[in-house]
Amino acid sequence: MICEAIEDFHAALPRDRALAGLDLGTKTIGVAVSDRRLSVATPLETIRRTKFTADAAALLAICAKREIGGIVLGLPRNMDGTEGPRCQSTRAFARNLERLTDLPITFWDERLSTVAAERALLEADTTRKRRAEVIDHVAAGYILQGALDRIGHIRRQA
Repeated sequence: MICEAIEDFHAALPRDRALAGLDLGTKTIGVAVSDRRLSVATPLETIRRTKFTADAAALLAICAKREIGGIVLGLPRNMDGTEGPRCQSTRAFARNLERLTDLPITFWDERLSTVAAERALLEADTTRKRRAEVIDHVAAGYILQGALDRIGHIRRQA
């Protein structure tokens, strides 16, 4: 089930299950996971993309192993908020993934997540080689943390 609104996604989530956050690129997929209380996102790994079936199998294996309750996909909007070809590709990925899992899927605006991840890695004095290795799953952590913060706000309002 694809939930356009984060409020609908929150309502569809099972209790006490972690979330996965994805930074979908053309060559890689950065993966981050949350704790079961949905408060902290942790970068996990980067999957090298091959073809959709293999990519989806790798993602769903992580979801099964970590008992994930929902998936947050970074939506790469343009800086003016419009959706271009990369957003269309992300939405198509979500539709294809939806056919393979019952997990709720939502989107989170990922503008500047990679910039924030790069800045954090630079501040941590990470080497260029190491930054290249981890940037995608660190960006996924930023995407997921944004969604977790919003979900926390929804919970406090309820």
